[in-house]
Amino acid sequence: MIITVPIVNETLSQHFGHCQYFIFFHIDKDMHIFKTENKTPPAHEPGVLPKWLADEKADVIITGGMGMHAQKLFTQYGVKVVLGAESGDPKSIVESWLNGELVSGNNACDH
Repeated sequence: MIITVPIVNETLSQHFGHCQYFIFFHIDKDMHIFKTENKTPPAHEPGVLPKWLADEKADVIITGGMGMHAQKLFTQYGVKVVLGAESGDPKSIVESWLNGELVSGNNACDH
């Protein structure tokens, strides 16, 4: 499984479309992180990032917020969207999600 997290200033971005890069966390069958990769996304335009992340084999995206159109596209591409994550250390956030302990709030995006 591959879990992606959008990053701004080394922390989880509250809006995935305005991030500097994505960290791709590769998860083994025992639900442990075994590899990470940083990838710079293409320019942010409607519909581009969901397709790009799906093409990069992402299974899950964890973010603070995301617009409804992007959420629908991710669903169409089979990528699970986890919204409302607070900014923080990306690895800790992913580990919390893997352990079923991630506390999330409201979608930080208003469009």
